[in-house]
Amino acid sequence: MTDSRRDLPSVSALLEIAGVKLLLEQHPRRLVLDAVRDTVEAARAAGGGRRTEQQWLETITTAIQDSSRPSLRRVINATGVVLHTNLGRAPLAEVAIRAIEQVAEGFSNLEYDIDTGERGSRYSHCVGLLQQLTGAEDALVVNNCAAAMVLALNSLAQRKEVLVSRGELVEIGGSFRIPDIMARSGARLVEVGTTNRTHDDDYRRAITPKTAAIVKVHRSNFAIEGFTADVSVERLVFIAAEHGLPVIHDLGSGLMLPLDEYGLTGEPTVAQAVSAGPTLVLASGDKLLGGPQAGLILGKAAVVSRLRKNPFARAMRVDKLTLSALEATLRLYLEPARALKEIPLLAMLTEPLEQIEVRANSVVNALRSHGIEADSAPSTASVGGGAFPTVEIPSRAVIIKANAPAFEQRLRLGDPPVIGRIANGRLLLDLRSVMPREDGALTTAIARARP
Repeated sequence: MTDSRRDLPSVSALLEIAGVKLLLEQHPRRLVLDAVRDTVEAARAAGGGRRTEQQWLETITTAIQDSSRPSLRRVINATGVVLHTNLGRAPLAEVAIRAIEQVAEGFSNLEYDIDTGERGSRYSHCVGLLQQLTGAEDALVVNNCAAAMVLALNSLAQRKEVLVSRGELVEIGGSFRIPDIMARSGARLVEVGTTNRTHDDDYRRAITPKTAAIVKVHRSNFAIEGFTADVSVERLVFIAAEHGLPVIHDLGSGLMLPLDEYGLTGEPTVAQAVSAGPTLVLASGDKLLGGPQAGLILGKAAVVSRLRKNPFARAMRVDKLTLSALEATLRLYLEPARALKEIPLLAMLTEPLEQIEVRANSVVNALRSHGIEADSAPSTASVGGGAFPTVEIPSRAVIIKANAPAFEQRLRLGDPPVIGRIANGRLLLDLRSVMPREDGALTTAIARARP
C-alpha cells in the first residue's frame, strides 16, 4: 500500500500558493511559516490525505488566526457573579475607557505641573476627588489593596507588633492570605481574641511597648453568625488613642454609594469608614467602586505623607492609564444618579428584575428564530469579589436545551468566549452579569456554538 503521507506538499510548495503569499503580505513571515509547518505536521500525524489548495489555505489561515489571537481578551460574563475575579472584576465605564484612550495616545502631565511648568507628582492625581468624596484629609493610590496594606504596615510598624483579631485573618482568594501579606511588610502579627469572639479587653491586654498599630480587616467575603462578638472601628480608635497608636482599617470593597434600597445591605461605604476615625482606610478600586485595579489609601494627612515618602511607594505606584481611568470613574460619583447609571458594575447590580426578564425573553426569541431550543428561567446571582457574601440577587437566565457540557465548551472556545455555568445538568446564562449592550453579541455567540 502507498503511504498517503508521501503525497503531502512541502513547506516551500505551500508558501507558493497565491492565498498563502497574500497571508505573507498581511502577517509576519515567521508567523505564516510556523502556521504552514504546523499544518503539514498535523496532516502527517493524521495519516496524510489529499487536499485541495483551498483546503490547505483554509487550514493555514485558521492556524494563523489561532496563533495571533491575544492571550488576554474580552469575554462575556454570563455566570451570574457580577464581580468575577477570574474574569477581571469590574468592567470600566465608558468615560473611563475614553480617558485611557486620550492619555494613551500621546504624552501626558503624569509627573509635570502644568501651572508652574515644573516637575510634578503622579501622587497628586485623584487626591482632590478622593478627599471630596470620602472626607479624608489626604489620599494615596497604589496598585492594589494588598500593596496598600504592605505599604502602610512597613511605614508604621516595621519590626514592631501589629494587633489583629483572629476572626479577621482571612484568605482573599488565589491562596493569598491576609496574615501572609501583613508579615511581608516586616511587621509581626499578634493575634487577639478568638475566631468568633473578640472583645475590647483582648486588644488592651495585648498592647505592649512593642505595639505599633491595630489593624481592622473588614470580613467582606464571608460572614460569621451565631455566638459572636466584634469590636467596632470606633471602639478600636478609642482604645488606640489611649496608647497613641494608629488604627488601619482594611475595608476592601471600596463601596462609594449605599445600595440599601436595592437590597444590598451591611457593607459600609468608604466615607462611612473614614468618618469612624481610623488613621488609615484601605480600599480596592476594581471592586464595588467599579474602577480599575488600584489600592486606595485614605486618612490622616501626616500619615499618608509618611507613606508617600516610603521607597516601597515607588515599587507599588500605578501608571498613567490606571490614574486616568480612576479619575474618570471617581468624577462620576459627584452625581450619584449618574454613577448608578454609567458605572457598569452599579448598573448591573441595581437593574430591575423586570428589565432583565424582558432582555432574557428577547434573547430566547432570537435564539428560537435560529432553531435553537432555549428558554428563560428564574436565577440567583451574586455580587462576587468578596462583597455582600450572603446576598442573593434575583435574576433571570437563558437556558440552552442541549448537551450542557458540550455546549458550554463550544461557547467558552468561541469568539468572543461566553462563560456560563452548569447547574442541575442545565447550561445557564445569567443576564444579571451581562451588560445590556452585550445581548446581541451573546445571541450571536450562542447561534455560532450550535452543533
